[in-house]
Amino acid sequence: MDLQISRPGIVVPCRADPRGLTGPTPGQARGRRWRTTSPGRFVPAGVSTEDTLQRIVEAAAGAPEGSAVTGWAALYWMGARWFPGRSTGGVPLPVEISLGDRAAITARPGVRLCWDWLLSGDVVDVAGLPVTRAARSVTFLVRRCRSLEAAVQVIDMAAADDLVSVAEVLAYLARIAGRPHTRRLRHALELAEENAWSPMEVTLRLRWVQRRRVRPLCNAPIFDHRGHHLLTPDLLDPVAGVVGEYDGSVHEQRAVRRRDLAREEICREVGLQLVSMISTDLRDTRGFERRLDAAYERAAAAQASYPGRERAWTLERPDGWVDTSTVAARRALGEEERQRWLGFRAS
Repeated sequence: MDLQISRPGIVVPCRADPRGLTGPTPGQARGRRWRTTSPGRFVPAGVSTEDTLQRIVEAAAGAPEGSAVTGWAALYWMGARWFPGRSTGGVPLPVEISLGDRAAITARPGVRLCWDWLLSGDVVDVAGLPVTRAARSVTFLVRRCRSLEAAVQVIDMAAADDLVSVAEVLAYLARIAGRPHTRRLRHALELAEENAWSPMEVTLRLRWVQRRRVRPLCNAPIFDHRGHHLLTPDLLDPVAGVVGEYDGSVHEQRAVRRRDLAREEICREVGLQLVSMISTDLRDTRGFERRLDAAYERAAAAQASYPGRERAWTLERPDGWVDTSTVAARRALGEEERQRWLGFRAS
């Protein structure tokens, strides 16, 4: 397909031109100064093969008319931060191209061809690139996930950047009822949340739910009774008074560790029981489960010791505090409000 990309910094693959005006001559295209991206399409040899956006465009330029980028690449093109197109080991993932059920094209390295349906309204133009809309891209990925945890992560992380809401994915599910693997999609939607901030928070939440049969709140801001913000933990069970955090490698940095210690002190001062999950807990969950159970036991003992005592913390938002816990609430924000209330997420 011929693309008119409006995003700066992208080099659109071109066809050979016998006159050398709109592209290399056939002779130049065979030389070292040009790189073949797909049959009959070329870019200058110096164009990076590591840039993810460039890689997506090169994959799409070799596809037939009517097809569209889908899956992780569509979401990344639309601004999703958590779909960078690489495996956990850093290996680039193939760009997935949805061809509908009739197109014919030769497979090539770095591209995964997907012969499946494209329903009315599935393809949208984003900055000159045809991509499948967010709900379709999410369902495409979820139906191919190898685990329920990975499926929930896909939905939560697409929602984190407001590309899709749980209700929108549910609505799309209704359109594809009876298709393969929709049962996993339905189960993942039952566990999905719109206010998770990282994939590991999703992992922490699912392990928590599995162990305690309690569904904690995601990133709920906690205040004192004067309206001062105390902390916003990854997870909170507001009934038990237990908070949870996932401490990844970034928490080893001095500034982050200082904030972690301050957070722990605040929890002690207001009577919240803190439990953390670390990377080694992903291989063997027993240590985390013991710590989680112990946090619940401490919380229960503290409540039994002082029955009827008012808690030193509350979830009641003070005047002027804007709720950003749902996709709808975040979409309603103006640009200045987004910077004020959500700008920290980009840091």
